[in-house]
Amino acid sequence: MHRYHILVEYVGTNFHGWQTQSNGKTIQKTIEQKIKKIINEKVKLIGSGRTDSGVHALEQSAHFDCKKKIENLNKFIKSINYFLNDNLISILSIKKRNIYFHARYSAKKRIYKYIIFNRKSKPSIYKERGWHVSNKLDISLMRKGAKKLLGTNDYSTFRASSCNAKSSIKSIKLIKIRKANNIIYIKFQSQSFLQQQVRSMVGCLKYLGEGKWNLKKFVRVFKAKKRILCAPPAPPSGLYLEKVIY
Repeated sequence: MHRYHILVEYVGTNFHGWQTQSNGKTIQKTIEQKIKKIINEKVKLIGSGRTDSGVHALEQSAHFDCKKKIENLNKFIKSINYFLNDNLISILSIKKRNIYFHARYSAKKRIYKYIIFNRKSKPSIYKERGWHVSNKLDISLMRKGAKKLLGTNDYSTFRASSCNAKSSIKSIKLIKIRKANNIIYIKFQSQSFLQQQVRSMVGCLKYLGEGKWNLKKFVRVFKAKKRILCAPPAPPSGLYLEKVIY
């Protein structure tokens, strides 16, 4: 058996997320079908994590096993991208790995990026590539809120009801917020995240930044560990899986 590691870029707008479903087009299933077409073998693609419907990836990480060795990896990439690119999916690289490598369980860090277009007009060129927020956001206050989210904590407030993680305790190593030309970039780094955790935290930071909450309430909502108190999650269109580090 041969194991291969691929890095995948995709626009998630027209997909029902990463994971294969009985109904709805998904990233995982689409790539599996194209791999089968090229190597004439059915494979199971294992991703580093599940991105929700509408979420994008700059560098999703995944692996698959096959019985026959792929002799020409460059030819494989050219062939599979020929079939995938019309779906706005690209295989960035492929590498042979040993059988102990696992795209999900071997990951040491996952980095997500969230993009907010903080301006009066809605984006046209970048439609469905970020969250349009017309109210001016206080970046300084959002940064203060972000600092409160760092460390090892119980993130139940930001956990989706459908999340199947064994524990709601996670460790966030980094949250960085920067603004350039009316675009706000928020970067999150952790070994793993709960379902909708990043989008829920961004939703709460947005409430803080536009003055709906003060810092004291922001912290109180976080520490309450009650999902019902959370601000509405940010839309999936602004979320990008940026990188997985092993």
